[in-house]
Amino acid sequence: MMEECRISHGFGKDDALFRPGKLICIGRNYAAHALELGNAVPSEPMIFLKPASALIASGSDIVLPAASSDVHHEVELVCLIGERGKNIPESEALAHVAGYAVGLDMTARDLQQKAKDKGHPWSVAKGFDTFAPLGTFVPASEVSDPQALSIRLTINGDVRQEGHTSDMIFTVARLIAYCSRVFTLMPGDLLFTGTPEGVGPVHPGDWLEASVDGLPALHVGVRRG
Repeated sequence: MMEECRISHGFGKDDALFRPGKLICIGRNYAAHALELGNAVPSEPMIFLKPASALIASGSDIVLPAASSDVHHEVELVCLIGERGKNIPESEALAHVAGYAVGLDMTARDLQQKAKDKGHPWSVAKGFDTFAPLGTFVPASEVSDPQALSIRLTINGDVRQEGHTSDMIFTVARLIAYCSRVFTLMPGDLLFTGTPEGVGPVHPGDWLEASVDGLPALHVGVRRG
């Protein structure tokens, strides 16, 4: 499990270390993804949470749980909160970001659908160990505009997801402002900002590479538990 989030150029002694806090995730933040799953495009951010125990680092394996036969990939831009904030104005929101990374929001789609059919929360479908792979962070100062980034996922070399953060329904700044009205944001909190279209299943033996412009790529394997 990932016990620390690190902002780094070269893992020098002056790097800032953050212990993960809340994993705040945004659903249906790309219109095409909402539509591909037959969902309405939301009029305000849709928030769910993952446990920090779901985090794994690049080079690790996603472990498919016995409880699910349909685990899907969702590639996302992830923001690391570096400064405490409550009721943050949208105009000041990006100043609270310490770094950016690429991540995956793994979803047991069959369990999620069962929960949705019953009107239940999605926590089980989203929260298994290894269901939040996370790449290495770069300082926020190296990302001039989080809404100007291409995002991509390949499996075994084949492109499965490809999008652009300009297509987000709710910008990173707006998400931070909105979330801060619900939760006090704390250093170490992670914001998973939603996935573009093209989500689909993963299988044992798959090799995933997730990338966002200017950020270190994330590489993970897949195996059965």
